[in-house]
Amino acid sequence: MASFVKKTLALAALAASSPLLYAQANTSSVQLYGIVDVAFRHTNNEGPAADKSRSQMIGGGMSQSRWGINVTEDLGGGMKALVNLENRFTADDGTSVNPYFQQSWVGLQGGFGRVMLGRQYNVLFDLVTTTYASFPYSPYMEAYKPEIGMSLGARASNMIKYMAEVGPVRGALQYSFDENNTVADAGAAGVNPGGAVKTVGGYLRYAAGGIAAGAAYQGTTLPGGTKLEAWTLGGSYKQGPLYLNLGYAQNKRKDAYIMGAEGLVDSGLLAAYWSGSSNGGFLPGAPASATNPASFANLLNHADKRQMYKVGVGYQVTPQLNAGLHYYHARQSGSASGAFNGKANFLIAVADYAFSKRTDVYAGVDHTRVSGGAGMALDSNGARSRTGITAGIRHRF
Repeated sequence: MASFVKKTLALAALAASSPLLYAQANTSSVQLYGIVDVAFRHTNNEGPAADKSRSQMIGGGMSQSRWGINVTEDLGGGMKALVNLENRFTADDGTSVNPYFQQSWVGLQGGFGRVMLGRQYNVLFDLVTTTYASFPYSPYMEAYKPEIGMSLGARASNMIKYMAEVGPVRGALQYSFDENNTVADAGAAGVNPGGAVKTVGGYLRYAAGGIAAGAAYQGTTLPGGTKLEAWTLGGSYKQGPLYLNLGYAQNKRKDAYIMGAEGLVDSGLLAAYWSGSSNGGFLPGAPASATNPASFANLLNHADKRQMYKVGVGYQVTPQLNAGLHYYHARQSGSASGAFNGKANFLIAVADYAFSKRTDVYAGVDHTRVSGGAGMALDSNGARSRTGITAGIRHRF
């Protein structure tokens, strides 16, 4: 019996060690990373009509809280296998963002470049983040990021992305499948508005000597068949403690909404891209209702084009203290009556103090003002201006 136990233990030890022996031949690493960010935010002209101000704890002032896993395996011959899984959540209440994994892709990297398959950032978001983001130490301020409203959701599911780099030049191409997530195939009730959409696009960027510049294009087909075109271009300059950046973005709806379920689905999705207090959004048009067919006429009056100009400066005052100021100017057009044609101005100032490489505190003040047609507003209450104050703590691991 003792001999049998010894043999069993030896075989178990060999079985347990064999994957480790194989891993030594093909080096693999698994990294757990994350950010936990919680802040206080106060805004005026926001909230119920009877009390148009709001004080709240938010689960992401400077960054959206997240945790993720990066996997890298050396396959030999200069090739690597890559995996990324990343969940986003609101740290103030522990709620997970839907879908559960905001990034979930697998890829191969080698002398040919990098190929990635799965849910991942689109080329618009990639280019701005890596080339002319608002703040060099934190690409965007999560509580107030007007430029995100021009990136058509920032991510796409079912995507194939190819990226290659030659010296200071980097380029990427993307394509994503709608997987029959269309009104024609699934019916309006079966469509997931935040799910699969068809996209095609690419970007080209140059970065060397503290200068970065690039341009990106993305074409998107929404579930109802509406086609969008989006462009962005810009650049940045970083020298010592100084950071300067500027950029331009345009979103254009190429065709009119269909007066039916297709138009209802597509207008709702585009409104989700363009609206929302966190991305400085303002209304693109009046909502239509499936229970009120007459309201579909509202879709004829929706704006079909947005443009945004951005310029900013950052300065590292001390090794611990960073300050930044950013201005955005947006224009909206294409509304038949002019009700939703107008302008918007966004201004934000932020100071960030780092206690260490992992923990920092920050404070920011932002202001938004819209003008133009009667429908130009920040929310359904008709607010045309809003000021926000945000202060929080962020930890990276």
